[in-house]
Amino acid sequence: MNHQVKGRKFKRDHAQRKALMKHLSESLILQGRIQTTTAKAKELAPYVAKLVTRAKKQDLLASKIVHGMLADEPAKKLLGEIAKKFENQPGGYTRIIKVGTRNHDAAQMSIIEFI
Repeated sequence: MNHQVKGRKFKRDHAQRKALMKHLSESLILQGRIQTTTAKAKELAPYVAKLVTRAKKQDLLASKIVHGMLADEPAKKLLGEIAKKFENQPGGYTRIIKVGTRNHDAAQMSIIEFI
């Protein structure tokens, strides 16, 4: 039984999961919405929420942490545009919309986007 086991492994080791979340979050920040599997979208939502919450603080430490977790262009966009957009919102920055199944493997697909 998987009691009190948090997170999904996606059949990847720790470094691959970390890279997956980094690249999915960068794509979401740059494009505003992406289509991915429902499981990946559900894992990505709290990851991005933590980044946005950190970026909203607008101090040097927050900037260093965000730049350490993301590439340069997505970090600048997150610290500039997105953090100001959610300045007065306490949480709930993303929305997940289920869009059906993928043809070749019947995986449940979803769109994750900023509100």
